[in-house]
Amino acid sequence: MFSELYKPYMFNLFSSKPATPFLPNYFPIAVDMHSHILPGIDDGSPDTTTSVQLIKGLMALGITRSIATPHIIGDMYRNTPATIGAALLQLQQALAEQNINFGVTAAAEYMLDTNFFEILQSGQKLLTIKENHVLTEFSYAVMPENREQMAFLMINEGYTPILAHPERYSYYHNNYNQYHALADLGFKLQVNLLSICGHYGKETERAAQFIVKQGLASFAGTDLHHERHLQILTDKTSIKKLAIAFDSGMVNEWL
Repeated sequence: MFSELYKPYMFNLFSSKPATPFLPNYFPIAVDMHSHILPGIDDGSPDTTTSVQLIKGLMALGITRSIATPHIIGDMYRNTPATIGAALLQLQQALAEQNINFGVTAAAEYMLDTNFFEILQSGQKLLTIKENHVLTEFSYAVMPENREQMAFLMINEGYTPILAHPERYSYYHNNYNQYHALADLGFKLQVNLLSICGHYGKETERAAQFIVKQGLASFAGTDLHHERHLQILTDKTSIKKLAIAFDSGMVNEWL
């Protein structure tokens, strides 16, 4: 029902151009809309020096802009627009001082927990990827029983929920129809490139490939946390997997 009501907000993931031959320097995104590169506020980069190094690695992949998405989790990372804004400014200043031409802004990755719905119902403005699109995540441990209500509450407040890395929720691995159900509820699905590369295991890789091939993925992101992630993303085998999965097309062009 929601997919019909919100068709004006839907967009095509892939370019209409014909598939291009595989290139060794291929990378499917120029804008990374999911990463943890802000210094010192979640489980990503611990400091500004590391953040700058990670950004240099992203630039080497062909990425020109990042929308950093630090965690907001009620019992772990209680970030706010103020803490995120301060970390963003710190990073932007470091890039300017080193004459690094890379665009970085910030939103957040909201855990759909009690804390989130308190924020939503209080009327506080959520940090968005673009326009009204909000990056969210489920618990890895427990399948949400009220996801219909979650989607309804967000949409009713004027937001479009993006669900981060649905392929990583192992409770869906035995029932791929759940990915269609999530899209029908109004969730835009965002696949991690690291999942396609096999970083989280074969089951997650297969789930990510299914989501992409079924046309269910509206976004892709690195979910970059540290140097090891960069090493995986630049591996020749990883690049080939990405080219095959995305048919050498580009993702996130709407951003």
